Amino acid sequence: MSTRDREANRMSARAARYARVGANVGAVAARVAGARLFGGQGARGDGAAALAQALGGLKGPIMKVAQLLATIPEALPPEYAAELQKLQSEAPPMGAAFVKRRMQAELGPDWRKRFAEFDLKPAAAASLGQVHRATGLDGAPLACKLQYPDMQSAVEADLKQLDLVFAVHRRMDPAIDTREIAQEIGDRVREELDYVREARHAALYENALRDVDAVRVPKVVDELSTRRLLTLSWLEGRPILDFKDSSVEIRNRLAIAMFKAWWHPFSQAAVIHGDPHLGNYTVFDEGGEPQGINLLDYGCIRIFPPKFVGGVVDLYHGLREDDRARTVHAYETWGFKKLSNELIDILNIWARFIYGPLLEDRVRTIADGIKPGEYGRRQAFQVHKALKEKGPVTVPREFVFMDRAAIGLGAVFLHLRSELNYHELFEAEIARFDLESLAERQAAALAKAGLTPPVA
Repeated sequence: MSTRDREANRMSARAARYARVGANVGAVAARVAGARLFGGQGARGDGAAALAQALGGLKGPIMKVAQLLATIPEALPPEYAAELQKLQSEAPPMGAAFVKRRMQAELGPDWRKRFAEFDLKPAAAASLGQVHRATGLDGAPLACKLQYPDMQSAVEADLKQLDLVFAVHRRMDPAIDTREIAQEIGDRVREELDYVREARHAALYENALRDVDAVRVPKVVDELSTRRLLTLSWLEGRPILDFKDSSVEIRNRLAIAMFKAWWHPFSQAAVIHGDPHLGNYTVFDEGGEPQGINLLDYGCIRIFPPKFVGGVVDLYHGLREDDRARTVHAYETWGFKKLSNELIDILNIWARFIYGPLLEDRVRTIADGIKPGEYGRRQAFQVHKALKEKGPVTVPREFVFMDRAAIGLGAVFLHLRSELNYHELFEAEIARFDLESLAERQAAALAKAGLTPPVA
């Protein structure tokens, strides 16, 4: 069988898998809805396991969506989140012959001559593509992120399944309207397919973090990049969990670097890294001593209108100073609508959890006694229970990745057991905050990176 025939068979197999998964998800939806309608016990738990089984046979972008959903408290019921977290996100890597054909499609028939070395075996394989180590003609170590073929149609097929999952959730549990959550996730996952945009995101972060020595950003090699191939400088580093048992000084140093990697670009350019996944950063050292982090992946970047940052600052001050009017203004700035006093009190449960470490002017751990996998679950349950009585509430789309980043970053601090004054760190980032100045800085930073401002 020729290589082309094998590729055709592979694409046919993928299409068949998508058809099968679509049918399985539909069957699960019908089963769960039926159990709910006729008063069956354990419908959510059984449905969650069945859904995970339906998705588990399919590797690819739907796994990325599933893991993303599992990290947003109450985007799905806890039973679903627990099952989805068990799924593996890695796709089977492309073989050497397939990689050669993909590289030729992106860089032309003489693509191999543009590298001194190129390892056909991937250094890492994930849901949308895989990374290969290479060496440039100038001897520089490179990371080549190569997208799997036909990801556009695969993502669209997966997002249709996501819409179905959310629709089932809304019928079963209408306390939280998930329509804008689904739209936000869809837009961000589609953006991740565009490596030209990701290259611009990397350039944006290189500029935003240029004064933060503890965070390193890889440089884009434009002449070796396309919409489906992104070539970056290779940054050597070790997994951050290698240091979870290091001295408190080292753990705190890395936690501060993580804090700055997320909050500094947000305060300076209204942009946040929406995926604080452990695989998206490594630790670099100097003289054998760990000094900071390499921030590696820029597919899931959320650019906010500057007023959204104003809402974050207003809510911080509103909670700290017990200024209810300012707190309400912050929620309305973010896009929450029809807020009664009861709904405001419910939202404040979650806000005080998220902002808790920032509000207390003392050295502390991020959440004493909380296991990484349970971070935020108790508060989310309280909020959800209250919303069943006083809701529903529609979660604004811009809130989704901000919330996810806060939860993911908190989980990293839990792993590191860092002991810091988070209040001082946050105050340093928002010192002399001014909405007009932020708008000017963001416009200049986006223009330099070749990106357009978000719609306000």
